[in-house]
Amino acid sequence: MSASSLLPADLQLFQRGWLSSNNVLCLGEQPALIDTGHDKHAELTLHLVQTALLGGPPLHTVAHTHLHSDHCGGTALLQQAYPGAHTLVAASSWTTVQHWDLQRLSYVLTGQHCRRFAAHGVLQPGSVVRLGNYDWEVHATAGHDSDAVMLFEPRLRLLLAGDALWQSQLSIVFDELPRFDRDGFAGFEATLAQIERLQPQVVVPGHGAAFGEGEGAAVTAAIASARKRIALFRAQPEQHARYGAKALIKYHLLDVEHMTLEAFHQWLAGAPVFAELHAALRGGISLEAWLEDILDELERKDAIWRRDGEIGDSPTVSRQRL
Repeated sequence: MSASSLLPADLQLFQRGWLSSNNVLCLGEQPALIDTGHDKHAELTLHLVQTALLGGPPLHTVAHTHLHSDHCGGTALLQQAYPGAHTLVAASSWTTVQHWDLQRLSYVLTGQHCRRFAAHGVLQPGSVVRLGNYDWEVHATAGHDSDAVMLFEPRLRLLLAGDALWQSQLSIVFDELPRFDRDGFAGFEATLAQIERLQPQVVVPGHGAAFGEGEGAAVTAAIASARKRIALFRAQPEQHARYGAKALIKYHLLDVEHMTLEAFHQWLAGAPVFAELHAALRGGISLEAWLEDILDELERKDAIWRRDGEIGDSPTVSRQRL
């Protein structure tokens, strides 16, 4: 069964590459888009939406599972194209967006960027929101981002999970960073237990294809896989630190494509997340040596290249294979 056949015709999944998150367009009298991809791909996001809505009502609502730059980078352009659109963010992110707090938005932490946009309303956990033709339950999540939400349609038993559940991988557990002073692994485990209670038959992840074949067996398998990764990371936090650093480096190079090594190392030094991930090692190797070892690994895997004073992304290796 194809991923597209798992969804009704009035829900369109725009499955994107790893730099951008997936987008879900909810058709109806008041169309809504959930997550908007990366700033670099904003024009493509707009084109996808405009093409899908051609001849019908304009975009009415833009909603976000969370505000990492790969999930909201197209929002500003969509607001320009559809000035009447109503933009929703998680209730816990409302003040952050109003002040455009780059620290709280994680863009300073991770050395990322996103065009500023306005928020007009909130997704309140425990409430129900109308998006397209469906009423979606709003559920808070933790682990990857404590300000994230999932959207669940109980009649379809369909979960828009954001980065709370992928089919074969685990997203970075940002809540585990020292600055947040919480057990991010426990938060992720609680989110997985919450998904189990919802018993979705189909999941649309933030990245990758929708899954749910076999009466939800694929969902059960994905939860089991995520729990296995969490157990590994809890037992060996250095593995999570390395996984997170590799993914963030690959993500940045997917964005810029290539840059001088000098500028790249300035970017590394300006993104506090790497020092916080390195702290999980509790000594034994310097931050600089640790990052150089990670770059060597990425280069051996052909995920990046370095030559003639430059560094760049190797498109032959996806982030999923890191």
